[in-house]
Amino acid sequence: MINYIIKRLLYVLPVLVGVNILTFVLFFVVNTPDDMARMQLGDKHVSQAAVDNWKLQRGYNLPLLWNEQETGFAKAKKTIFFEKSVGLFFFDLGISDNGRDIVADISQRMWPSLAIAIPSLIFGVLANITFALLLIFYRGNFLEFGGLFICIVLMSISGLFYIIAGQYFVGKLLALTPISGYAPGADAFKFIILPVLIGIVGGLGSGVRWYRTLFLEESVKDYIRTAKAKGLSSLQILFKHVLKNAMIPILTGIVVVLPLLFMGSLITESFFGIPGLGSYTIDAISSQDFAIVRSMVFLGSFLYIIGLLLTDISYTLVDPRVRLD
Repeated sequence: MINYIIKRLLYVLPVLVGVNILTFVLFFVVNTPDDMARMQLGDKHVSQAAVDNWKLQRGYNLPLLWNEQETGFAKAKKTIFFEKSVGLFFFDLGISDNGRDIVADISQRMWPSLAIAIPSLIFGVLANITFALLLIFYRGNFLEFGGLFICIVLMSISGLFYIIAGQYFVGKLLALTPISGYAPGADAFKFIILPVLIGIVGGLGSGVRWYRTLFLEESVKDYIRTAKAKGLSSLQILFKHVLKNAMIPILTGIVVVLPLLFMGSLITESFFGIPGLGSYTIDAISSQDFAIVRSMVFLGSFLYIIGLLLTDISYTLVDPRVRLD
């Protein structure tokens, strides 16, 4: 078990280095500091002096990889790559182009994102598995065909429709929840309940069909026929055998999504005015704050890789044969 985890951990560093280098190339080679300055200041009637001053204030005036004007280790240290990219490995995200502490912003905004994402994941998975098992239980019945039809309808509707319709009917007509906004503490419940419900309903169509496919694959295997021959009821077969043996793909879908929960939902947070990391990223893109966007790209990549690592480890908990790989 320990050797398996160590082997998987050794995969993480090379991937992170590759992501860091790719991010650096995209933000500083393809899109040069001069380009960033002109995007911020405006392409028209911008003097080179104004561009140089903008780069100087933000530390973008240094050479990219090698500083010939310095001596010793400073030749590599006094560069954009070292100051803007190497620090990301130590979660030193630095200061945004607008002068804000990025780490402080993230530590403040992560909680609203998690307040929406965690309940949406937990209750969404439970709802998807429950309805999928019901479709398997009533397989061949008109209830299964009706359920599949509803799933297709739900999948065919845009996520924006759920948001707008929920805000209009639940927030405006029924006045059960606020349409948008957020408050810390216990008051947050009334602001997050509608986004959570919309997230669950919006994911039911595709989620139920995916889990149903997993359960169908298990339900036709030999051990299921053996269980039926032993006289086990349909409910016992579903919960003790089908659900248990489908845990590996279920864990894959859940654990991989976990890091993305931290990053927040771009669309949901923007429409509901939730001050989370999703809206934080959207605002940074709108204001062309490249320091924030670069930090969020690297952080998202890091969390996604950690999610894949957790997925591999979780496999060993439900299937010991994986440890021999």
